[in-house]
Amino acid sequence: MRRVTLFLNGSPKNGKVVAVYGTLSDLLSVASNKLGIKATSVYNGKGGLIDDIALIRDDDVLFVCEGEPFIDPQTDSKLPEGLSGSHTDWLTLNVGGRYFTTTRSTLVNKEPDSMLAHMFKDKGAWGNKQDHRGAFLIDRSPEYFEPILNYLRHGQLIVNDGINLLGVLEEARFFGIDSLIEHLEVAIKNSQPPEDHSPISRKEFVRFLLATPTKSELRCQGLNFSGADLSRLDLRYINFKMANLSRCNLAHANLCCANLERADLSGSVLDCANLQGVKMLCSNAEGASLKLCNFEDPSGLKANLEGANLKGVDMEGSQMTGINLRVATLKNAKLKNCNLRGATLAGTDLENCDLSGCDLQEANLRGSNVKGAIFEEMLTPLHMSQSVR
Repeated sequence: MRRVTLFLNGSPKNGKVVAVYGTLSDLLSVASNKLGIKATSVYNGKGGLIDDIALIRDDDVLFVCEGEPFIDPQTDSKLPEGLSGSHTDWLTLNVGGRYFTTTRSTLVNKEPDSMLAHMFKDKGAWGNKQDHRGAFLIDRSPEYFEPILNYLRHGQLIVNDGINLLGVLEEARFFGIDSLIEHLEVAIKNSQPPEDHSPISRKEFVRFLLATPTKSELRCQGLNFSGADLSRLDLRYINFKMANLSRCNLAHANLCCANLERADLSGSVLDCANLQGVKMLCSNAEGASLKLCNFEDPSGLKANLEGANLKGVDMEGSQMTGINLRVATLKNAKLKNCNLRGATLAGTDLENCDLSGCDLQEANLRGSNVKGAIFEEMLTPLHMSQSVR
C-alpha cells in the first residue's frame, strides 16, 4: 500500500497523509474530504500534472487544486511583502462548521474596506485561527454567509428560497459590506406585503364577533369600518374608540354602553339605534342620521356626547333624557320632538338648531348659543334661568 502527503495548491502547511488505492478519481475524492475542497487535479512538487495513479510513488508530496494553475509553495511563501496584495492564492473558510473555498482576491477586491478584506489582505495580519484542516475559522452563520460570498464573487445578490433576508442583512452589516447592505434593504422592502387599509366588511366583523366570548371586552380601537353595513348587530360594550365608522349603516344596532370616543361617525345612519349609556366624547358625527334613537337608560346611566361634533345631524324624535351635550356642536341640527328633559346643554352651540316640539324641562342651556334656534310648539315653557348664567 502506498501513502502520500496531500497539500492544498500553493500551501506548504497542514498536509494530510492518505493511502493511495483504486483510481485517480478515488484519490481526488479522498483529497476533497480531507482538505475540505472540491479537488479536480493533482500536481507533484515540480508542478507536473498527474493524470494516472500509477505515476504516484510511496511517500510522494502532492498538491491538490480545484482547477486553478499550479502554484509553487516555495515561491508563494517567499513573495515580497509589497506583492502580497495580488492574493491569487486559494483559501478555505470554516464558517460555523461549513467549508467555503475561495480566493483571497475575492475577499479583498470587491469591498476593500470591509472586515473580510482587512482579515485576509495581509497574510497573518489578524492572526486568524485555523482548524485541523487548515481552514480559517469564522464564527458566523453559514447559510447567511453564502449569499455574501457569492456577492463578492460576481456582484449580484442571489438568495435561495427559505433564507431570511434579515439574517443576510445582519451578516452584511457585521462584515461591513456596504454596497450589499443597500441591495438587501431594497430587497427586504420590496418583499414586504403592502399595508392593507381596506375597511372591515360585515362578514369579517360578524366572524370576529362570533369568535369572541360574550363576557370579554371587544377592542376595536382605530379600526376601519368605513361604509360597512353593521345594522341590527349586537354591539354592546364594544370599544370603538377612534375607529373609522364614517358612512356606516348602524340602523337598529344595539350600541348600549359602547365606547365611541373620538370615533368618526360622519355621514353614518344610526336610525332607531339603542344608544343607552353610550360614550361619544369628542366624536365626529357631522351629517349623521340618528332619528328615533334611544339614549335614555332606565337605570340612570346617562349617555355622554360632551364636545361631540353634531353639525347638521338629524336626531328627530330621539329619547335623550339626561343626555350630556355640554360644549357639543349642534349647529343646523334637527332635534324636532326630542325628549331632552334634564339634558346638559351648557355651552352647546345650538345656532340655527330646530328644537321645535322638544321637551326641555329642567334642561341646562346656560352659556349655550341659541342664535337662530327654533323653539316652536315647546311641550314645556323654557325659563330664562335655564339659558342665562
